Amino acid sequence: MESAAARPRPVLAAGTVLPEDAGRAALVARVHDPEAGGPCVAAVRGERVVDLTAVAPTVSDLLERDDAAEVVREADGGRAWRLDDLLGAPPGQGDVPHLLAPVDLQVIKAAGVTFARSLLERVIEERTGGDPAQATRVRERVVRLVGGRLDGIRPGSPEAAKVKELLLAEGLWSQYLEVGIGPDPEVFTKAPVLSAVGTGADIGVLRASVWNNPEPEAVLVVDSRGRVRGATLGNDVNLRDVEGRSALLLSRAKDNNASCAIGPFVRLLDDGFGIDAVRGLDIDLRVEGPDGYVLRGSSSLREISRDVLDLVSATYGAHHQYPDGFALFTGTLFAPTEDRRAPGEGFTHEYGDTVHISSPRLGALVNTVVPSEEAPPWTSGVGALMRSLARRGLL
Repeated sequence: MESAAARPRPVLAAGTVLPEDAGRAALVARVHDPEAGGPCVAAVRGERVVDLTAVAPTVSDLLERDDAAEVVREADGGRAWRLDDLLGAPPGQGDVPHLLAPVDLQVIKAAGVTFARSLLERVIEERTGGDPAQATRVRERVVRLVGGRLDGIRPGSPEAAKVKELLLAEGLWSQYLEVGIGPDPEVFTKAPVLSAVGTGADIGVLRASVWNNPEPEAVLVVDSRGRVRGATLGNDVNLRDVEGRSALLLSRAKDNNASCAIGPFVRLLDDGFGIDAVRGLDIDLRVEGPDGYVLRGSSSLREISRDVLDLVSATYGAHHQYPDGFALFTGTLFAPTEDRRAPGEGFTHEYGDTVHISSPRLGALVNTVVPSEEAPPWTSGVGALMRSLARRGLL
């Protein structure tokens, strides 16, 4: 990858990040406000962003309320910001108001291998040992032997068990196939609480990685009782070379500085946007390189192998509780295979890439790729948030 020193910056505006039906949506944002001395919970009302921190000091608190959507639409707020001003703030600059990831105390979880197409790519990573030069050869063999056997299979079903027997006979069984079509999904902790970045921020890829890609996903926001209260967009950045060497390197591959982006806003479920609307979300991806390179892709939750509520049940229940709720990445259909640097090596990021992840009902999450080692350091954790709220008399 080339140096990120002179990378171009995307120009963001309200019209480019709001959902197409924003006037009917209950949208929750978080704003870093240096005047207030910390993060603010906010409602997006048109092109105005209204401070609701006096009503609910954290997004987690807000989503515990049964009337959360009503509060977001109607509650009296404090100060207000122009959305365009928040979007125009330079990334990593703490002395100007700017958007943050729209979740706070929620644990950030992720479900992996939830789409058959991306499942095959995980098998390919494993078979190549994370070496992109072998990807084309291995892909051809895996697709030839596995291919349509996974189409329409319900994970954990008798049909899935039969496919497992066939693949074992071919010597192609994999830990990724186990979580892709077996009874239990892969659910892991993606990132620490409060470490996610929001729209307009830099997103990090380790310098050591030579094979990586964005993962555009729908993110469910769930309260302490296991109720899905809203949805947003996320980028579960994937270091294919690292995870391909060993699945035990998942934390190294997934949890790095600025390696998790969520936003732009949480859209609360209501009469006009229910769980079936979430199940039907289409998510588009556009990567624009500093050299004019463009990659396009898409993912549709209609093609997911496990229902989104089944993923929630695998995360929350008698076996595991989340007193502040959780945000759950639901997986992606997108797995880029087109060559970028050299024939046979597939796609990988260059520093300065702008990643646009968008969905008509959720808006757009936009970030610029930098080395994780150069992204603004993560300095504001749970302790800082609690001290800030206490200084403001909000605890």
